[in-house]
Amino acid sequence: MGTDSNPTSKWMGLVASIWVQAFAGSSYNFANYSPMLKHILGYSQLELNNLGVAKDVGDSVGTLAGYFCNKLPAWSILLVGAMEGLVGYGALWLVASEKIDPLPYWQMCLILCVAANSTTWFNTAILVTMMRNFPNSRGTVVGISKGFVGLSGAIFTQLYTSYLGRDPVSLLALLAVGPAIVCLIAMSFIHPNSGASKGNSEEQKNFFVLHVLCIGLALYLLIATLTEQFFSLDKSNITKVITGGMLIFLIAPLVVPVKLYLEDLYRDRNGLVHESVSPEVEQLHKPLLKERKERISSHVVTGEANINNGIKTSRMTSSSELELDNDTEILLAVGEGAVPRRRKPRRGEDFNLRQALVKADFWLLFFTFFFGIGSGVTAINNLGQIGEAQGYSDVSVFVAVFGIWNFLGRLAGGAISEQYIRSGVPRTVWIGAAQLLMIVAYFLFAFALPGSLYIGCTILGLCYGVHFSVMVPTASELFGLKHFGKIYNVLTISDPIASLLFSGFLAGYLYDREAKKDNGWTMKVSGLKDTSWTPRFGPADPYGLHCIGAHCFRLTFILMAAVCAVGVIFNIILSLRIRPVYETLYGSNSVQEINQLEEAHDSIPSSS
Repeated sequence: MGTDSNPTSKWMGLVASIWVQAFAGSSYNFANYSPMLKHILGYSQLELNNLGVAKDVGDSVGTLAGYFCNKLPAWSILLVGAMEGLVGYGALWLVASEKIDPLPYWQMCLILCVAANSTTWFNTAILVTMMRNFPNSRGTVVGISKGFVGLSGAIFTQLYTSYLGRDPVSLLALLAVGPAIVCLIAMSFIHPNSGASKGNSEEQKNFFVLHVLCIGLALYLLIATLTEQFFSLDKSNITKVITGGMLIFLIAPLVVPVKLYLEDLYRDRNGLVHESVSPEVEQLHKPLLKERKERISSHVVTGEANINNGIKTSRMTSSSELELDNDTEILLAVGEGAVPRRRKPRRGEDFNLRQALVKADFWLLFFTFFFGIGSGVTAINNLGQIGEAQGYSDVSVFVAVFGIWNFLGRLAGGAISEQYIRSGVPRTVWIGAAQLLMIVAYFLFAFALPGSLYIGCTILGLCYGVHFSVMVPTASELFGLKHFGKIYNVLTISDPIASLLFSGFLAGYLYDREAKKDNGWTMKVSGLKDTSWTPRFGPADPYGLHCIGAHCFRLTFILMAAVCAVGVIFNIILSLRIRPVYETLYGSNSVQEINQLEEAHDSIPSSS
């Protein structure tokens, strides 16, 4: 699909992106069906954790998606993701429902990897398209779109508990067909859009509406989840009504593009001109524009500008300027002609992958993400067994609580970091703050006090979400948008590497060691007493490696707290290094000029 220029279509694309992302986080449901796989296929905890590693590899390694994002239209990238999820989770469903014989272990790892890899295609297509469509609100857009990936765990869990009767086999069927159907409906709306916003204030109003709806949905799901848990509403029709309310919240963001459409329709019917600017407005802004261009030229000479081929303008250039002066090539000519072409780009300009890989900033960001996300995914992959060890027969409530706070963390991380960068505060500061809180969560997991699992999942979800909504715009600001798809997908490789080391090897080994100490190789499945499924393929858990008690994961999470502390150190170094970049891009003088332009433009009506 070609590039559109209708602002209403741009916002409709963002709403469609929300729908896709709301059903894209299928990997967060691993804890809902992993006990079933362990039980019916006879896996040890180490084998199950390595199956989780395969999931994380698929969920994070999007090299192909990054390569093709600049070569194929967004709809085709989304289609590939939909087909991968359909094939991967469909194969898992065939095994779990006894439609086919059990597959060899390596094939189970492969199909789960393929299933989870669908998320990378969704993420790449949506993040690259939406950040290019909203270049001046990257943190906000990333927070919303990535936030719904985190919330999808809670969305699937709500459907799982209300309509699927907590049947893991039915959940796998939903994971196969649900995202594919949503993607096919939404993908025609997701495409590049060059339409300028009507002003920064108008754009912020629209984002405010979306934030209110997003927070409303998260609070609604949190209250519903806890109510269902503590008042035993599982078998009541009330849960179906609650799920219907959730679906209404998902449809509600349509109010933004519908409002814009009605406004445009009103203007058209009354003969108002809303895409052009009156001569009076243009005359008013000429002095400001002239001064602004001179400042841009001056910044480029000193290496302080951020003129990117991918987004055609400097980050310091406001959307209102683009509306008033469409000759953006003049700005590019000023930037490119002011200094000789450098062989190596500077921070904030467009890096290709090879150039980014030799920068210290890239590796500091990589390892900051590695230690934070790697320790977090260890808890996520073992959540089913953590709950079992603490005496919970069903962990769906913890999956939902984690998903809801994961969403709020992504939303808050994007919005708060966007606010404070105006004061020159690097976005990465918020990752460091999140990692300090994660250390608290890991000690709660380690010592397993009564009720601590609820608090631990809340803190972990919040902080885990902040990582994603902050890392993505940070990478785009340091290395540009032109090759962002490739750079982003290399950064996310840190997730499966950390998962292999911390979850696959360390946590699985320590759990099996503690279980062997407890009861040798004796069958013990008391933690699964309330499940509705039974073994289908031979004896359940021949090794009987079940561990009950706080000691099962104590050492694991003490080590995860130490890992996270190392991540804080890397974060401090990175934040100190890149602070000058943010002072240049978002310094107070630049922001004041942008606001002056936008307020002047918004205060004068367009001609009729």
